[in-house]
Amino acid sequence: MKTFTAKPSDIDKKWILIDAEGVVLGRLASIVAMRLRGKHKPSFTPHMDMGDNVIIINADKIQMTGKKRDENFYWHTGHPGGIKSRTKQEILDGAHPERVVTMAVKRMLPGGPLSRQQMTNLRVYASADHPHEAQSPEVLDVKAMNPKNTRSA
Repeated sequence: MKTFTAKPSDIDKKWILIDAEGVVLGRLASIVAMRLRGKHKPSFTPHMDMGDNVIIINADKIQMTGKKRDENFYWHTGHPGGIKSRTKQEILDGAHPERVVTMAVKRMLPGGPLSRQQMTNLRVYASADHPHEAQSPEVLDVKAMNPKNTRSA
């Protein structure tokens, strides 16, 4: 018996729509990372881009447990002494609240060229409207998957 390895012609990509309103950030990010990699498919092949195209709406209404809204995101400019930080709450209140969700998903994927390619299949929008109606995405109800997906406070 031979091991199955998917070829590019075997890959079937779908469009998935996820509403992030009231969903806990880490739980959402782990589900989205799994969908982007394609690990939910029985034909998963680790070295191929098997994942679906994921659209996340209402990213500005994401929930976080504990004191995670006060924790910092750090980055470096590349210059000496160029470390920068901003709290997640500041980013959510700012001009680009979708970056919190994007960074959470990015950090749940393994590093490398394949993960960077898979991240191009993720679209995150701060509001409820998106320009991908023509792709007729399937709705994935992350809230209903597990009662812990929503924060009860």
